[in-house]
Amino acid sequence: MNPETEKLLHEKLVREEKLRKLTFAAMMTALVFVSNYLRIVLPIAVGGVTAFTLANIMCTLSGLMLGPWWGLAAAGLGSALYDLTNPVYAVEAPITFFTKGTYGLVAGLVLYYVFVKQLKQERSGYLPMVASALCAAVAFLAIYSVKVYFYNGMLVQGFTEPVQCWALIVAKLPATLVNGALAVIFAPILGVALHKALKAAHLEINPA
Repeated sequence: MNPETEKLLHEKLVREEKLRKLTFAAMMTALVFVSNYLRIVLPIAVGGVTAFTLANIMCTLSGLMLGPWWGLAAAGLGSALYDLTNPVYAVEAPITFFTKGTYGLVAGLVLYYVFVKQLKQERSGYLPMVASALCAAVAFLAIYSVKVYFYNGMLVQGFTEPVQCWALIVAKLPATLVNGALAVIFAPILGVALHKALKAAHLEINPA
């Protein structure tokens, strides 16, 4: 094969990879968006709305499948788009992009830059995915708590005492922990299954 042909073939493969990644990212964005409708809203009188939701599973899966940056985009955009369709959440859409995007970002960073690149683990491994999902859930808990303290507590509710803001965080904590636990349990299971299916179909996604 002459150099010119090799170059054309390489360019074709690169284009196909980019298109495949973009298509999969669009699909994950749609799944994040739709999964936000699978929720149970809790009647908490202060601090906005608290809900049990399956969306965090899809947000985490975005990072596990697409890597940190595309995972951030899919998780954040899908969640923000849902907020924009719901008057209760619409004003928080920009914040949601970053808080929910944390799931995709951290899951992707830990899986691909710690387990794959540093520890030389398979990116389709179940235990690396579980550890990555757990790190993402902890990161989200921290960032979401900061958001609840300052945005929901001080800005929305006008609380002036720290104890009031901490009480609001505690009130939202059970739902946050359950949502995170669901993501840690189910996102890796889906991730392993998807990796196997994509590999069998020769449609693997390269997150690099």
